[in-house]
Amino acid sequence: MLTKTKFFGEVNLDDSKVLTFDEGILGFEDYKRWAILYDEEEKQDSTINWLQSLDEVNVAIPIVNPFVLVPDYNPVVNDDYLECLGDFKDEDLIVMNTITVPADVKQTTCNLRAPFIINLKNNKGVQIVTEGDEYPVRFNVYESVQKMKKEKGEI
Repeated sequence: MLTKTKFFGEVNLDDSKVLTFDEGILGFEDYKRWAILYDEEEKQDSTINWLQSLDEVNVAIPIVNPFVLVPDYNPVVNDDYLECLGDFKDEDLIVMNTITVPADVKQTTCNLRAPFIINLKNNKGVQIVTEGDEYPVRFNVYESVQKMKKEKGEI
């Protein structure tokens, strides 16, 4: 299907790539259909991708795989919140989190408290707010990347 996007213009999106968030997502509860887009020049392994609303062309949210930033990311999630995803095995799920990139990249943050969880078998998704306060809403990405580089001896 041909669809308009906020940052990539018009793209041809395979129907099998459409994600459904029956509850919507935080702040965008009325938008149910989404797709994960990436810059084709960077291929699928780009760090930042876009969760593009298919219901509103002007809504696209930058997202990141949290395991790139926090390798042991393992939030506590009430199983009841995942019922809307249908039947799944752990390997069927992907987890993504929003990222905010301001003008000063040193202030880039990732919301580790409210991940998107997507069942790739049926393309159902849900955004949940994790239990406890182990993961912050504003995790400083820049500081984390600098720490990882230092540990690897890259800086």
